[in-house]
Amino acid sequence: MAAKTADELSNLALNGKKEVPTNPSINQTNGVNGNLSDQDDSEDDIEDETRATVQSDPPRVPLAQLFPNGTYPVGQEVEYKNENGYRTTDEEKRHLDRINNDFLQEYRKAAEVHRQVRKWANANIKPGMSLTEIAEGIENGTRALTDHWGLEEGDSIKGGVGFPTGLSINHIAAHYTPNAGNKWVVQEDDVMKVDFGVHVNGRIVDSAFTKTFNPKYDNLLAAVKDATNTGIREAGIDVRVGEIGGLIQEAMESYEVELDGKTYPVKAIRNLNGHDIVQHSIHGGKSVPIVKMSDNTKMEEGEVFAIETFGSTGRGYVVDDLEVSHYALKADHPNVPLRVSSSRSLLNVIKKNFGTLPWCRRYLDRLGQEKYLLGLNNLHSTFSTTSTRYNDNDAGQTHYDVLGVDPSISAAELKKRFYSLSRSTHPDLNRNDPNAQTRFQAISESYSVLANPEKRSRYDCEAAHMQAAARLAG
Repeated sequence: MAAKTADELSNLALNGKKEVPTNPSINQTNGVNGNLSDQDDSEDDIEDETRATVQSDPPRVPLAQLFPNGTYPVGQEVEYKNENGYRTTDEEKRHLDRINNDFLQEYRKAAEVHRQVRKWANANIKPGMSLTEIAEGIENGTRALTDHWGLEEGDSIKGGVGFPTGLSINHIAAHYTPNAGNKWVVQEDDVMKVDFGVHVNGRIVDSAFTKTFNPKYDNLLAAVKDATNTGIREAGIDVRVGEIGGLIQEAMESYEVELDGKTYPVKAIRNLNGHDIVQHSIHGGKSVPIVKMSDNTKMEEGEVFAIETFGSTGRGYVVDDLEVSHYALKADHPNVPLRVSSSRSLLNVIKKNFGTLPWCRRYLDRLGQEKYLLGLNNLHSTFSTTSTRYNDNDAGQTHYDVLGVDPSISAAELKKRFYSLSRSTHPDLNRNDPNAQTRFQAISESYSVLANPEKRSRYDCEAAHMQAAARLAG
């Protein structure tokens, strides 16, 4: 496949509408459409008549009920360009596409699940909701529509959530997902990237949209939408990824945003990229830059890519941020002896329930795992892969960011959070992490400021001015 099917597979960052209609609670169901025939009560007819024909709110109707013949929408197709133009009309190429129909149907099913859940999320996310509420609403919708709830061993590997829902607010660019105890609440002036994945038989659809509630961010959203569509349009067999990056950057950086009387140029974040996707692995090894580079790596026939763009009013460069958010087991991890029994047990749970798919600590909680942090830290330091949050803020991280808490957090909850982070990030438990000492010191310093009421009050006044400087969309 080439650019022709890139958009069809829904690997596309979409702009969110700013209108937020009033809807029922994110965890309630208004029922399923479908009527029982009073003309014929045979079992076959009853089954046909009670089958849902439209999606519920929130989405809970398995997609297989809405498409009983197993044929899913093709979606938008982008025409081949230039020397690849013959592929659109060449009979041999179209015959090969038909041979690959099973492969495409799995992607199309995942893409349609993503579209329906994305549509619901975009309409229902509103200020005042917690990140946990939003993430669980999206993930439960995904599980319901794929009909893989992931509570039976191995079920999540067959289908369902492709990776943990990323809810990255303002200067946090990517890969932030709430864990147990997270109290972060979305505010009216926030810019939030909503990034979630759906997979069917390991065919992962990776798509995101940006949610805002203030029209002043319209140009920022327009910039990333234009850049993303440019990347999809230019992608194709034998195209060099460095050239795509240059065209994405040109589209992105033709925009500027006026915020509170000051004009900011929109910058493409130069050290975040799109990527290829392989079965059961979100990152296949190739990257698609979003700035011009001399990378001559070519896209090849049969590959699948997520074209991801990130626009910022900040410096356009991100740094790794403290607490680990996502985990994924390396397919080629070394067979290292594990001396901690809890690590051996946890590794077995991870392999059987997630395989090489990404996951987060909320998923372990959902499976009933308890007291796993020591075992998890031991695995992390040996052969598990991780993704962290990313920060792009000219003014630097806030102390709230360092601790991963909302600025409205109470003193008692702040203390609990500090103790939890102290245990999980202590250098003695992360001996193979060269950044452990620096991370632990930053957490301690931030807590020393926020735990003192006078210092916290003074800091909040200063931080309010700093925070206005950076907003990101993706």
